[in-house]
Amino acid sequence: MKKIFCIAQATILMAIAVGCSSASQQTETTEKKTVEATPNDLPTVYYGKTISPESLIRIYEALGRPATGRVAVKISTGEAGNNNYLKPELIGELVKKVNGTLVECNTAYAGKRTTFEEHRQVIREHGFEAIGTVDLMDEEGEMQIPVRDTTWIKYNIVGKHLSNYDFMINLAHFKGHPMGGFGGVLKNQSIGVASANGKANIHSAGYQQVVEDLWNHVENQDGFLESMAAAAQSVADKFNGNIVYIDIMNNMSVDCDCVDKPEPVKLKDMGIMASLDPVAVDQACIDMVFGMTNPTADNDNAPLMERISTRHGIHTIEHAEKIGMGSRKYNLKEIE
Repeated sequence: MKKIFCIAQATILMAIAVGCSSASQQTETTEKKTVEATPNDLPTVYYGKTISPESLIRIYEALGRPATGRVAVKISTGEAGNNNYLKPELIGELVKKVNGTLVECNTAYAGKRTTFEEHRQVIREHGFEAIGTVDLMDEEGEMQIPVRDTTWIKYNIVGKHLSNYDFMINLAHFKGHPMGGFGGVLKNQSIGVASANGKANIHSAGYQQVVEDLWNHVENQDGFLESMAAAAQSVADKFNGNIVYIDIMNNMSVDCDCVDKPEPVKLKDMGIMASLDPVAVDQACIDMVFGMTNPTADNDNAPLMERISTRHGIHTIEHAEKIGMGSRKYNLKEIE
């Protein structure tokens, strides 16, 4: 059954500074209107309620763009101490089906994934080596790739091994994020593909391209969000359309998988979204979270909505649409 949505531009009332008080925090809203459109007018977002290895493969196959050549499956390996990352037993069958290589890069913050040795240890502890090869793409260096939108960043700095792949499955865990508000496929393809120095470039909105002293230069919130969109687009351009985008909506803490001690999950699992359009699939996840009715104590969307709103998180999607990466309007097709 298809549901056709037109997502109007979100009205954002928020405080940009991460440290603002709750008294200054506003609630973001998104408006949905039914539109007259044929299925071909808008990108399709496929939705499955069940989260299982079988349903993940079904929704991947529904996209109609089979992975070919050397396939990168971009995941987050999850920080040590965080148990919310996508589990190997959930994603393993898909990785095997496409003969994919799990890909990731080192982090730019102090943690257990800053060095390659410690990152490899986390990968082993989290069980990813049991389902396939894991390539830390910046382990042998980094490279610059061009960006179309040079408002903030003049180029994107990614792991050198990105050039080894012909196709990418962007397999994102949809959840909150301390700085970006939320993490979905756009974040997974920007910060996630960037080397540690590339992460510095994006977080500082082009102010600096090295990790040292990064966190003293993270002041331009909208510049950071727009830099994420620009970086994600540069990776899409490099693959020339050979990417599929999947958001898995489970274990949705307000904190990212990069946080070693995340806030408890207050929101029940919602399902899997997938599309050939990264803007549409992230927007669809936002709409599902904000559109949830009748929250309860054990299924509360308010914390995640607040996190997204107070970080102006929707702006990443807005800017991605503005620079031509996709559409915030979409057809939603539910699959069994």
